[in-house]
Order: sequence, then structure tokens, then C-alpha cells
Amino acid sequence: MNRPTALPRRVMLAVAAGGLAAALLTVPSAAAASAHADTSSTAKPTIVLVHGGFADASNWNGVIPRLQEKGYPVLAPANPLRGLPTDAPYIASVLKSIEGPIVLVAHSYGGAVITNAAVGIPNVKALVYIAAMAPDEGETLAELFAKFPGSQIPDAVREVPFTGPDGSTGIDLYLKPDKFRSAFAADLPVSTTRLMQAGQRPFAASSYTDKTTGAAWRTIPSWALVATKDKAIPPALERFFYKRAKSQVYETAASHVPMISQPGLVTRIIQDAARAVS
Repeated sequence: MNRPTALPRRVMLAVAAGGLAAALLTVPSAAAASAHADTSSTAKPTIVLVHGGFADASNWNGVIPRLQEKGYPVLAPANPLRGLPTDAPYIASVLKSIEGPIVLVAHSYGGAVITNAAVGIPNVKALVYIAAMAPDEGETLAELFAKFPGSQIPDAVREVPFTGPDGSTGIDLYLKPDKFRSAFAADLPVSTTRLMQAGQRPFAASSYTDKTTGAAWRTIPSWALVATKDKAIPPALERFFYKRAKSQVYETAASHVPMISQPGLVTRIIQDAARAVS
């Protein structure tokens, strides 16, 4: 399998839209995958995959077996989706439990999580952003989306109140059934997106107003994929993030979930990052 070469920014990768069947393969759970996360006996870095909002670790099902077949230890932890002050420390605790080098990969809101979580963890050697957010210190996601309009998410969400452990009331965000596919995964079959919508994990609306406390991309090299048909994060915002981070940038015609619609490409980008830091 040919790996993608380093491409100039804004140049489209010629990628077939196939590979969906592989994306839907059943793979081990995150708990089972953790059994492969000990790097004491391998020179290859551990690949940690962090999902975003409205999703869970199964979004990586097409990528995990491809990486494992290449000999990479893989871990796909559950992102709590309770806001950056909760999610970033949790993912940081997972990273601190891993010995040896780490390539840290994220999708969507997960990008904001790893941007914060990887700060100060020396064995995180590379960051990979897959249609993901990469805010800077002091920024909120709400203000960034305001600068780059075009997301369909605001019109697609349903707000549901919840009670926190301290008795306070928060708001969970869900994607409406009739909006899920168009806003999130328009290049997947309807049967697939209906299943994804039913099993979506909501995330706290406070995630949009939480301030980023650190920017790991300032000190850790990064690779990034722009999904040019993304209706959740505007492609212009993705390009802004990755240009600022001086990432190695790839582009492909995909919806917000290229790790599902084009898992082979996403796997090869992760391998590029892993080879570069090995």
C-alpha cells in the first residue's frame, strides 16, 4: 500500500471513497485494545485515538485493525465529553499510564482535548488531527466558530438539561435524527448513519465556552487532515488551525468522519507521523 507523500497545503489527495466496508468491521473494545498498549517490547510508538462529540471509540473501528496489522500498539479510550476541564485531565491520565513514545490522534472536539492533555507529557512525540480542532491557549471553540461560519451543527443540535454531581444543571448536546447524516457524515450510507445517530454520545455544551489552557502543538510536531466536505467544522477553520500549528497537512474530499469513510488514508497519515518520530 502506498503511503501519501508530503503534500503542499491546499492540494487535494486523490483518494477513492471506498473502504467503508473495512470501516465497519467489528474490532476489540477499548479495554481489549489496552492490552496492546505496553510498548516495553516494541520499538513502535503506541497510537492513542481520541474520539470527539456525538461519538465513541467505535468511530476508529476501520483504523484500529489496520494499525494493529502493522504492529502498532493501539489504545482508543473513552473521551468523557464533559468539557475540557474534565476531559483533558482524564486523557492526560491515560497518556501517563503508557510507557514509551506515543502518537496522539484525535477527531473533531477530541482535537481540543489532546491539545490540552498532551502539554507537559514528554513521551507524546506527535499529534495527528483528523478533521479536528486545535485551539490556542486562552481560546474557546465558540469564538473560533464565530470567525469561520458555515457549520451545520448549531441548527442540528438538540439541547437536553442534566444534573451534575454537585447539583448544578448543565446542557447536553445531541444531534437530531433528521440532521445527523447531513451535518456529520453525509458520505456514509443511511443505514450506517442511522445506527451512529441512535448510539451517539452527547457532550456538554460547556465544551464550546471552556478556555484552552495549553497548546501542545506549539512544542509537539503535528500532522493534520482537512475534510473538504466537512459540514461540522468548516474546512476554512481546519486550515486555519493547521497552518497556525505548522502541521504537515493533507486534504481529502470527505465529510466530518474520514476515519470511517476513508480509514486507509487516515491510517497512512498516522503511519507517516509515527515513522517521522520513530
